[in-house]
Amino acid sequence: MYKSQISRSVNDLRTVDTNVRPMVEAAIEAGNGVMRLAPCWVPRSFLQPGRRLKLHPDDLYAYGLDRGGIDERWFGSTTEAANEGRVHDEGLSYVIHEDQRVLLRDVIEEFGAEIIGESIWDKYHKWPVYSKFFDNMGPIPHHMHQSDEQAALVGQEGKPEAYYFPPQHNTIDNRFPYTFFGLVPGTSRAQLRKCLEDWNKGDNHILDLSAAYRLRPGTGWLVGPGILHAPGSLCTYEPQWGSDVFGMYQNLVEGREVPWSLLVKDMPDDKHSDLDFIVDQLDWEANVDPDFKYNHYVEPITTDQTEPNSPCVDKWITYGRINQKQYFTAKELTIEPGASGTICDKGAYSLIVVQGEGRINGVRLECPTLIRFHELTQDEVFVTHSAAQEGVHYENTSQSEPLVTLRYFGPEVNPDAPQIGDHLQR
Repeated sequence: MYKSQISRSVNDLRTVDTNVRPMVEAAIEAGNGVMRLAPCWVPRSFLQPGRRLKLHPDDLYAYGLDRGGIDERWFGSTTEAANEGRVHDEGLSYVIHEDQRVLLRDVIEEFGAEIIGESIWDKYHKWPVYSKFFDNMGPIPHHMHQSDEQAALVGQEGKPEAYYFPPQHNTIDNRFPYTFFGLVPGTSRAQLRKCLEDWNKGDNHILDLSAAYRLRPGTGWLVGPGILHAPGSLCTYEPQWGSDVFGMYQNLVEGREVPWSLLVKDMPDDKHSDLDFIVDQLDWEANVDPDFKYNHYVEPITTDQTEPNSPCVDKWITYGRINQKQYFTAKELTIEPGASGTICDKGAYSLIVVQGEGRINGVRLECPTLIRFHELTQDEVFVTHSAAQEGVHYENTSQSEPLVTLRYFGPEVNPDAPQIGDHLQR
């Protein structure tokens, strides 16, 4: 018996792909501005699942062994996963209401500012961000994400991202709870180029040029485009820009080959053998920054709305700017057993429950113990812009366990959010 008592599966639902307005209006009205989302699972062929996503072990390879194990769950996503051999809706979240489902992407295309607010809709005409859990047994290859200018060369967008390590998903560290970031100060372009030249000679030793940092649950990082990083084995909540571009600069991880194609997949075809071009994709100054940790490390900061000794504690867990721009922010809300409270925010958000049970504007919330691949859950919702601004009522219906949720916001929604380093002043 699973903790989640929803008996239906995604396969039981009828997909609405035309005239979505009646169904979505009914969903918004029923949830008082809160829309339930179905779990969105994504596999990665070059990684080994860490088994902390609460996905049933029989379903780790639900897409097929050739597609790789499922090591990611995406939240509030209108971004397609850039996986070879992907299914048509891979990476896309669905809004659920009664016996129907509709892509969140279609909902936002239809309703625009009514869902995500005028400022985001007028500038981007889409929900431009998403978040995920990624969960691996070991480390991810040392890689980077392109900037907007670089990604535009292949018709894509760049990808800054942030990390937070929720304690609820990290009761074990798995094999390598360390992340390599950037390059050791003094590293030369020639040294990096030599790693690429040695791609087919065995380990290219790129990690010899980098430094690893011990990861600790309840902390995080903010990482801009062009910065090399090899994420460690903690299960990670990752707000990020709505893109799936990357380049893998490490060729061998735990004895597993990383093909050259994953290095150059988001670079122009005529540059796939141009080592100088590939080296120049990196933001060199940011990679060799001697104050890297100070400029990127994040610890939670209690929001100004949280009153002393309150049973409702709201904390910033993702904040800061990259090149003077706020791409996303995120908060962690904890409601003590039996308590309730109303939280006002400045814009729409996507929310996932990581502990406990309760209600949000009357909509049931419950953190599942185990999830089948096609099962519907009660742990994920999307809150509309107007509902967030009016105030969302949270209630913890448990008498013994806190209700803990994570929620992320779109660009420039929270100009009052802290800056990198502000945790040192608290």
